[in-house]
Amino acid sequence: MYLAAILLVGLSIALAAQGPRRVAVGDWPDMRGPQRDGVSRETGLINSWALNGENFLWRVPYGGRSTPIVMGNRLYVQNPSGRGTDLQERVMALDADTGKVIWEHRFNIYQSDVPPHRIGWASPAADPETGNIYALSGGAEVIALNRDGKRLWERSFGEEFAAFTTHGGRTMSPILDGDLVIVSAAVSNWGNAAARGHRFIALDKRTGDVVYTANPGGRPYDTAYAAPTIATINGLRLLIAGLGDGAIHAIKPQTGEKVWSYVAAKRAINTGVVVRGNDVIVSHGDENIEGNDLGLIAAIDGAQTGDIKTAKWAVKGNEFGFSSPLVDGTRIYQLDGSSRLKAFDGATGQEFWTLPLGTLQKAPPVLADGKIYVGTDGGEFFIIRPMADRGEVLSKVELPNSTNSCCGSEGTPEQILAGAAISRGRIFFVSSDAIYAIGSRQARPVTGFAVDESIQAGQGTPTYLQVSPTEMVLEPGQTVKLRARLFDDKGRFLREETSAAWTVEGLKGTVANGAFAVGSDPAEQAGTITATVAGLKGQARARVVRPLPWRETFDTYADGAIPAGWVNATAGAVSIATLDGQKVLQKAPLETIFKRARVFIGPVTWSNYTFEADVRAATRRRQMGDVGITAQRYSLVLYGTSQRLKIEPWEPETTRTMTVPFAWKPDTWYRLKLRVENLPNGQVRARGKAWAVGETEPTAWLIDKTDPIGNLAGAPGLFIDAQFGAYLDNFALTKNE
Repeated sequence: MYLAAILLVGLSIALAAQGPRRVAVGDWPDMRGPQRDGVSRETGLINSWALNGENFLWRVPYGGRSTPIVMGNRLYVQNPSGRGTDLQERVMALDADTGKVIWEHRFNIYQSDVPPHRIGWASPAADPETGNIYALSGGAEVIALNRDGKRLWERSFGEEFAAFTTHGGRTMSPILDGDLVIVSAAVSNWGNAAARGHRFIALDKRTGDVVYTANPGGRPYDTAYAAPTIATINGLRLLIAGLGDGAIHAIKPQTGEKVWSYVAAKRAINTGVVVRGNDVIVSHGDENIEGNDLGLIAAIDGAQTGDIKTAKWAVKGNEFGFSSPLVDGTRIYQLDGSSRLKAFDGATGQEFWTLPLGTLQKAPPVLADGKIYVGTDGGEFFIIRPMADRGEVLSKVELPNSTNSCCGSEGTPEQILAGAAISRGRIFFVSSDAIYAIGSRQARPVTGFAVDESIQAGQGTPTYLQVSPTEMVLEPGQTVKLRARLFDDKGRFLREETSAAWTVEGLKGTVANGAFAVGSDPAEQAGTITATVAGLKGQARARVVRPLPWRETFDTYADGAIPAGWVNATAGAVSIATLDGQKVLQKAPLETIFKRARVFIGPVTWSNYTFEADVRAATRRRQMGDVGITAQRYSLVLYGTSQRLKIEPWEPETTRTMTVPFAWKPDTWYRLKLRVENLPNGQVRARGKAWAVGETEPTAWLIDKTDPIGNLAGAPGLFIDAQFGAYLDNFALTKNE
């Protein structure tokens, strides 16, 4: 009876993964709408409006740079909250009738390179089945909230995968498919996933477990925020998105298997795609692979497989850098970076007309009721009627001058950087300073579904075996249940296999009936658990962390080795070396972007602990490296050239960094000690000190920082920015007494 119950639960979960997708008319659950193409089926929408006048509903002062979404009578937005030491990112729920805040959920940015004015690029995504809301933060933390704003789970990919969060700050919005929430980021890891790649990461939407990671492309040039979409082409469901490697990729959304890639640019892709029949309309605003023209719009045959080399048609010379295209029957609409709306023939790429709107453009257009709704960087919101030979401006409203911008200059009209949402006769959009609602005074009653998509059941012989969870951080003695799931050649679920054969490599432990029991040895490990079914193999990866306390002198390692499971060590060129006859951890000299690295060496759940290590840095051309340690999302760093000691949770947000002068010499060992503790009032205290190795530890802490919005847990790690190399040794991690 008990086994039957387990099998039934597993079957129900598996079937949910392939269940139908139903979006009610009037809901806008994704940044590009119910069909993820920027198109609404609603009619009878307004042709014009005026600030505080006709068809104006409300304005509330919660500015941002991402698109709102709507579920029922609730509007959800993702934006910054506060400034300086109070700055956080948040998700808000507002009443769509009034703009009144129902709840807000704030979260910190930490161990990230995103600057304060660039958080909140991603839009949240809503799940029509559960009503849950999912968000990806500027620091690459995935957060799941229920309808009432309660946090269900979170995953810190900034630490678990060393996500590459640059000054650009661009983050891709989540997308839901069946039982999965899928995010994407440029990340590094360990082992065969150590190289930096812009990966898709699929998580179980109910638990946050990683179901798969997919790396369909090459090394990324940059972060990206192209809107992903899911479409069926020639009977095959595809998740399609441009990534940081300058290519557009298509994968099977339930398995992550690559179907095709089209390399379009020499920089990241920030524009979404739209699908017209079998054609996938792609665009970008950077250097093309061939020729001297900047920018491209093209149609590629999405029914192909492998590496697509040629387009059905392509038009170069228009820099479509950020805004995503629309399909309107036979016409394609797209806005270039200079805010010129262009219409193209979807079959040939012939340009029909151009309509100048402004000077700069990031927001994507929305098509509804035969009209285009779009705002510009210059702070003007347009309603346009597109026709065969021209576009007609029906309404142009300039927003008031910015006084409290989330992300840009003040004293000029509020910027509009994101698309609009259409819901029940209303149009919602976000500016740098506020959220606006225009349209029908009363929400229009709607019935039926805007999307009612049935998912076909799998058929035939299995071709793919998936093991989940597929990325795990475990402790000695822990047991985790693994699932072996079979899919057909179209990426459709067939069944969960209970008779898989299991093998373990690089880990101390055993598998019985899919349950992996970690050995009790308190040592760092990293390896794989492989399932085999009828010749198919699926694999999960796990790293086992040492419990506190532990010490490491690196004496048992060979030169060139990397401790098992250390995240981003390979990409950051961190490994064991011999220096002056002793084993140490070396950050190799590099002249590339990888001269700078964050490495993480433990679980994100640790709190109230102390990290100590010896460090030293080299100097050349009067430039000395920076080297530090991290505990609970606070870094204690010796800065070489500036001769400073700092504690910083979020490096670019300098108002929360504490700094003291500290004179230290190159090629000389110093001891760093960082203690972080959670206080009874919910605040966090971080204290740090440094002294020359061989000298007596000073009694007083050199830096004592109390953080009122502190990080309550986080992984230990390293921060190194050393063009000419750096070294670390004699680690000690202990639980605070």
